[in-house]
Amino acid sequence: MKTTLTLLLALSAAPAFAQANPDQPATDADGNTIVVSASRSGDAVPIDLTGASVTVIDDQAFNLRQTRVVSDILRDVPGVAVSRTGGIGGQTQIRMRGAEANQTLVLIDGIEVSDPSSSEYDFGLLVADPDAHIEVLRGQQSSLYGSDAIGGVINYITSTGAEAPGVSLRAEGGSFGTFNGAARVAGVKGDLDYALSSTYLHTNGFPTAEGGTRDVGSDNVGLSGKAIWTPAPNLKITAVGRYSHTNADTNDSDYTGTTVDSPGTHFRANAFYGLLRGQLDLLDGRFTNAVTAQVADTKRTGFDVADPYSPRDDQPIEATYGTHGRRIKGSYAGAFHFGTDAIKQVATVAVDAQRESERTTISQYGAFLGWRHTNNVGLVGEYDVTVHDRLAFGASVRHDWNNRFGDPTTYRVQASYKLDTGTRLHAAAGSGVKDPTFSELFDYYAGQYIGNPGLKPEKSHGWEAGIGQTLLGGKVSLDATYFDNRLKDEITTTYTATGSTSINLPGHTRQRGVEVSASAKLGDGWRIDAAYTYLHAPQPLSVTLDPATFLTGTIDVQGLRRAKNIASVNIAWAPPHKRFTANLGVRYNGPQNDQFFATFPGTLVRLHGYTLVNIDATYALTDRVQIFGRVENQLGEHYEDVYTFATAGRAGYGGVRVTF
Repeated sequence: MKTTLTLLLALSAAPAFAQANPDQPATDADGNTIVVSASRSGDAVPIDLTGASVTVIDDQAFNLRQTRVVSDILRDVPGVAVSRTGGIGGQTQIRMRGAEANQTLVLIDGIEVSDPSSSEYDFGLLVADPDAHIEVLRGQQSSLYGSDAIGGVINYITSTGAEAPGVSLRAEGGSFGTFNGAARVAGVKGDLDYALSSTYLHTNGFPTAEGGTRDVGSDNVGLSGKAIWTPAPNLKITAVGRYSHTNADTNDSDYTGTTVDSPGTHFRANAFYGLLRGQLDLLDGRFTNAVTAQVADTKRTGFDVADPYSPRDDQPIEATYGTHGRRIKGSYAGAFHFGTDAIKQVATVAVDAQRESERTTISQYGAFLGWRHTNNVGLVGEYDVTVHDRLAFGASVRHDWNNRFGDPTTYRVQASYKLDTGTRLHAAAGSGVKDPTFSELFDYYAGQYIGNPGLKPEKSHGWEAGIGQTLLGGKVSLDATYFDNRLKDEITTTYTATGSTSINLPGHTRQRGVEVSASAKLGDGWRIDAAYTYLHAPQPLSVTLDPATFLTGTIDVQGLRRAKNIASVNIAWAPPHKRFTANLGVRYNGPQNDQFFATFPGTLVRLHGYTLVNIDATYALTDRVQIFGRVENQLGEHYEDVYTFATAGRAGYGGVRVTF
């Protein structure tokens, strides 16, 4: 196996290949919602024939809710919790079904985009493109994607030229000195489908330190391009490129652990993602072969005073930390379609070979500044069958060979059945794995943290079962799902008299809950989307029980930054052939736990629940010119996603959009 591993990694020395097909549309020819992330075959699967829990947020929802920061619209997805340190550009984490933020796999146009340094994607870097949509696939998906997909998969997909042709320009301004602009050029010319887009978001920001006066702002730039060339009916070549740049202010904590004004402190993040995919269909389209190559390269540098405990008014601002992460990945997926029109079957074999690399570029503490590497090869087998477009069953298994950790085998089975009454039963069960991050293994901060190279991968097993119902000829859809997961060898931070380190917890933790969703597309352009999540996810947490005596201990509490109750509802009116559209969005986040590090370990604190009300409206002056406006946090809620980080109050924005 060592020889095979070496050979496959050598073949992947060029930028490697994607796992999800980036050129599939969001709907089929009949307008039915389809998903591509639920299978490695490269085929789009109807959402009502998927046993797993999937939510698709389409481009209309993006437009009606005037989404500018992608993490905001993810608050409307069942099972998803969002936390951001202050304003736009602040670190933004997504937790699914109680899993940690680094246990969710994130794809952008099929490219795995997590930073190998932290093995996590910071959603604070992602500004929404014009005409995009998202697939959120919940539950363990390691049998398809390998490490990281314990909580699920988020696949952010930009539209092709065929889906949204033409030229569009958008400019808006508003509260906190904010300006946002976007441009897109797309279309089809002969056998070439192309789409180019750019986004820019600047904000002066607002004080994120409670009681502070320093505005914490950011600049975000995004450039993306997608081209699909079809030189023959059975041959398709897809290329994707993406660049993002963020320069964002940050605030530090003082010696009491409280966020304070920190003039000049900021970070810069630059990322490049690239993908090349070729698909050749043989045997009259029954045998598809896809070879994909992708690369992700992320650099992050933080600028702070040389000594974080010195007065800030007489200390120079300089680079105090930096990381550089790179991932190259190569994949082959072959899918053989057989059976009849009544019984459709697909057998898929996929091979992934990837190399993740990371290095610390700047350290105040004498950390190792060289490269570290992890090599992995995964072999996937998958079988799917659909009977009379009513019963669907799928099973997948994956084995990984890893040069640093063990060689895990993961699995998944799922099924869906539609009754004549419009009722749909669906269920799934599977396992997941999450390799320790480079940070957990090797980070070094003198007197504060020392990595643990002996960590084992985290492992998860779980199941879900749900029931859905369509009404009024499919115009209304309801669904309720119960899930139950168990996480073994969970990695957590433990504290000693000389600092802290990461360890694997003994035993297991359990995450279970209920997800409910409802959607309705009614007459005269009315659209309603609603979601509710109940989550019970206790975990052992090391805390200071009594700051006066420094008494410490371990308690079982609901996981940090995971509210037990989260809900949202969006009511939109977008009548066809009318000039005016509007959307009312209400998002509720229940009380949740966090940790306050005035002592080490920190003390447990409680963040109160909050409700955000947003109002969005658009008016078409002509067929090509629209003006729009929105008010966010209409109620002026004062709340925190992360303890001692203030968030925005009521804010208003307005702008114009022109299409050609």
